[in-house]
Amino acid sequence: MTDISGTEARSPEVSDDAAGAEVEAVAAPGDLPTEDRADESDESDAAADESDEGDDDDEDESDESDESDEEDAGTGDRADAAPSKTDLFRESEIAADYVEGLLDILDYDGDIDELVASGRPMVEVVGGRLNSLVGTRGATLEALQELARLAVFRQTGSPSRLLLDIGGYRDNRRKELGAIAKNAAEKVKEFGEPVRLEAMSAFERKCVHDVINALAGVESESEGVEPSRRIVVRPAP
Repeated sequence: MTDISGTEARSPEVSDDAAGAEVEAVAAPGDLPTEDRADESDESDAAADESDEGDDDDEDESDESDESDEEDAGTGDRADAAPSKTDLFRESEIAADYVEGLLDILDYDGDIDELVASGRPMVEVVGGRLNSLVGTRGATLEALQELARLAVFRQTGSPSRLLLDIGGYRDNRRKELGAIAKNAAEKVKEFGEPVRLEAMSAFERKCVHDVINALAGVESESEGVEPSRRIVVRPAP
């Protein structure tokens, strides 16, 4: 089995430890309960397992929704009726207010946009000197996204599929992962053997699954547990 390592999105040499400490120090706004965080994490893991077993969400058959762990977070407890666009936009507004508060505390400048795209609330932050809020391989960004989701949950009582992006990181990473997925597919077709990719986040795995699902002659599935969960690309039966 072949191992493929992906190109990592690089951030300037800003102290991620320092940024992480700052984020941890200000994570208290709203006094978000640890029980809510644990419940949402359990729901997210369960959603990822269901996704990898073949249960579809709106877009993907594996690791669905930001990402499997992410996009399906907490959907088991939602009402059957999908939230309206008004409700989704309200979620993005709540999250944007929370992120704005964090930026103020950390003394970062950025333009914040709230929107609804592909049936999910989104918050995008654009500005200079924000790379430390992304962190290595987007680790700090993922943590901030979870905090924003918890802020939404605290006000609405429902888990959120909010997607947070800072400095265009997710779009850039999505392009890199597309190249990684195509490279893996070519190797599978050439040698007829499975290719095992590096460990990835739920967001990254979904990006790869989306590309592989659009290609003929190959298929993908996730294996392992977080934080070592990864994708295996193999010949389609």
